[in-house]
Amino acid sequence: VQLQASGGGLAPPGNSLRLSCAASGFALDDYGIGWFRQAPGKEREGVSFINVGRKFYADSVKGRFTISRDNAKNTVYLQMNSLKPEDTTVYFCARAPRLPFSLWRDSSYYAYWGQGTQVTVSS
Repeated sequence: VQLQASGGGLAPPGNSLRLSCAASGFALDDYGIGWFRQAPGKEREGVSFINVGRKFYADSVKGRFTISRDNAKNTVYLQMNSLKPEDTTVYFCARAPRLPFSLWRDSSYYAYWGQGTQVTVSS
């Protein structure tokens, strides 16, 4: 099982970035995938989650970020629009086992993690 996150970079406030999470060793449509972010000295924060056609977002990104999945490419995307400086941090994708949707923000339930990709929002 491998997850590879990519697509981070530097963007000015108000611009967009699209993160990708390429999965291998398993079929995406059998699992949920979450995006998390973690700033230095802070706890890992659940950003978004997708599973069985359901999508969830943290309040801080709702209306700006969109999660999607391409099963043919075995890849999950996080489209990030209207970026803010406070979105700056490292972003991770992770695979969830079967869990109640209400628990998607709890990173302790995720067994497999990709490496992080840095997102920097600055002018």
